This record gives sequence, structure tokens and C-alpha cells, in this order.
Amino acid sequence: MTDGLDALDQADTVLVPGWLPTEETPSPAVIRSLRHAHDRGARLVSICTGAFALAHTGVLDGRRATTHWARADELSARFPAVEVDRDVLYVDHGDVATSAGAGAGIDLCLHLVRTDHGAGYAAQVARSMVMPPHREGGQLQYAAPPHPTQIDGSLAPLLEWATDRLGDPLTVEDLAARAAVSTRTLARRFTDQLGIGPGQWLLAQRIAAAQELLETSDLPVEAVARHVGLSSATNLRRRFLRALGTTPGAYRRAFRTDPR
Repeated sequence: MTDGLDALDQADTVLVPGWLPTEETPSPAVIRSLRHAHDRGARLVSICTGAFALAHTGVLDGRRATTHWARADELSARFPAVEVDRDVLYVDHGDVATSAGAGAGIDLCLHLVRTDHGAGYAAQVARSMVMPPHREGGQLQYAAPPHPTQIDGSLAPLLEWATDRLGDPLTVEDLAARAAVSTRTLARRFTDQLGIGPGQWLLAQRIAAAQELLETSDLPVEAVARHVGLSSATNLRRRFLRALGTTPGAYRRAFRTDPR
């Protein structure tokens, strides 16, 4: 940033990308600027060790927060008023959000894009980055693996192929056949590269595609469900409620890009 702390006086979102060394206390000017930004309604967001800087301001007191798994114990010990969640990829309170490591920071940023601009735009951004719009699971699956992980090849071509065919009755077996590997090998590659299994990834893509259609089209819920490969409105509602905590109809009313 070239504008200095004065830029925080106008920012709608203030992003703290990291704070090292973590044992160093931010200057009074930094703490004061962050607090002032929060008090006037700006959203404070931290990636990885940036949570330490936010913790110094007091905005995390009495709230859940996360940071990189290797620093979680330190954050908890130094700021006992903060409820440190060691497993999640990110925590979003609306006015304050924290993420785990750098990769989880991207997850959080995509989540914020989705919140601010809708699932369709977030899906476009995610696709351009060749990553899922939303990852399931927590960060402990990545913590200190006992053996180095071997990634046998990029999944990008397979992900693009599958994303273009979500309306087809694709299965994990279909994905494995396309990749010319066993389902077991495919599951390992997905876990290594995306942090979730192929079935979870496929469902996440279908839900994301349904979100985009609900935002941008007049298709009935039944047609949306068929279009994204979820077979029926009942199945779509069940999956939607479990993943997003809302119904397709309520989501459409909340995020419709051209409400009528």
C-alpha cells in the first residue's frame, strides 16, 4: 500500500495479509487506524497470521477466529479472550473475518466475493483461478503430514471437463474413467490438490451452478435442479439447505440480480 494508514479512513474492507513476527505488537497508529475503520463500519479481514494484528485491536474478543494451524496455540495463549478455532478454513462474522493459511485466505476472499457480488461472479473468479468456489473440510487435514504428498498430475483438465457437463448424470466412476485412473487414485488426487473428495467437489459445483441460475434466470426450481444434475426440486432443496442453510426460493429472492 502506498497511501499509508490514511487509506483506512475510506476503505470499505481492510485486509491484513499477514503479521510477522507474530510476537511483535502493531504500533499504536496501526491499532488506532484499524479500530477506527471498524468503528465506522469497515469490514476487517485477516489472512493467516494477520489475525494477530486484529487480536491486538480487541475486535476478536469474545468471538471465534482462526489462523494458520501452526500458530493457533500461540494465538490462543496470547489472546485468551479470543475463541480460536483450529480446524476451520475461515470464520466470517460479517464485520470481521479471519482465515487460516494463504490458501484458506483465497477461500475467504472468494467467500467475500460471493457475499458481495453473488455466486455467479464468484464462480467465474474461481474458475479463472482453477479452484473450487467453495472447499469443504477444515485446515487440520493439511497440518504437518507425516509423509510428503505426491501429486501425480494437475486435475485442471478434468475439472474443466466435468464443470461443462454438470447437467449430465456424472458419477465419481465417470470422473475416474475420464482421468484413466482408479476411483481410489482419483480420490487421493482430489484430497491432495483440493482438500475434498471428488463426490464432494462435484456436489459443490452443482450447488454453485444452481446458485448462478437462481440469480440470473427465471427457470423454475425443478428445471434448475435438472440443469445442474440434481434430478429434482426436492433433491436440490435438501442439498441447498444442508450446504447453505437456506432454500432455493429464499436464495433467489435474496440474491436475484434483477429483482422483480
